[in-house]
Amino acid sequence: MDESKILIIGANGQLGKALHAQYPNAHVTNNVAELDITDEKSLQNFNWSSISTILNASGYTNVDGAETTEGRVVAWRVNATGVANLANLANSKSMTLIHISTDYVFDGTKIPHTEDEPLSPLSSYGASKAAGDVAVRLVPKHYLVRTSWIIGDGGNFVRTMLGLGKKGVNPAVVSDQIGRPTFTSELARAINHLLQKKLEYGVYNMTNDGQPVSWANLAREIFKEAGLKNQVTDITSEEYFASKPGSAKRPLSSEFDLSKLKAADFSPRDWQEDIKDYTKKEMQN
Repeated sequence: MDESKILIIGANGQLGKALHAQYPNAHVTNNVAELDITDEKSLQNFNWSSISTILNASGYTNVDGAETTEGRVVAWRVNATGVANLANLANSKSMTLIHISTDYVFDGTKIPHTEDEPLSPLSSYGASKAAGDVAVRLVPKHYLVRTSWIIGDGGNFVRTMLGLGKKGVNPAVVSDQIGRPTFTSELARAINHLLQKKLEYGVYNMTNDGQPVSWANLAREIFKEAGLKNQVTDITSEEYFASKPGSAKRPLSSEFDLSKLKAADFSPRDWQEDIKDYTKKEMQN
């Protein structure tokens, strides 16, 4: 595979940074000034002559912001229209499109989520991502990678908990949402596996492996690995969001079935191993 023919869209995000580390010789765009996927003229004016594979790591990810009138418009423009534009482009130029989806396209009632589960979003953000999924699946050469609970180089749950821990805060954390973290290094490694092994096009679930965990117990694990004595209080989603009017509804189960990717000879790392390494590195900074 010639990585110089890869374009990473959204290279300054958590996943984009990991993908750029995986493919240092790839083409990258960092902002809409370089390439605006919601603008057909911007797409037409971009030089695609040396690109055969698009890695779309961009997206509108403000879950609660998408519940506002203004945010809903932006979410749909980026996550639905923008992705549909990329899908049309990939179709017209016979390119491979890799797109990242989310557990939010489901209502969280099925445990675990499989690749063929019908879409059932609970929120405006989830609906916008689901619309993008539909567009991507119309591209003959596509990999739709569904993931959850992203942790990488940027704002994320681990850094939030460590920040609270260092301040001596004992947080109340949601205990009825269950899933597994996904470290961007593992996600980038999985995407590389799809491309290098030329696996069958389609939908693939990808998170770290290991026992599914609640956000509250994940916080406890972070404090333990950091050597912090902070106490975590369990709280339900309903209790947590009662004081946050306008918040998006979250799926209670974010657990993905990883058997398809494992059957293709990819072994995701246990999230506890990555939490240990990531927390140690963060505490040294």
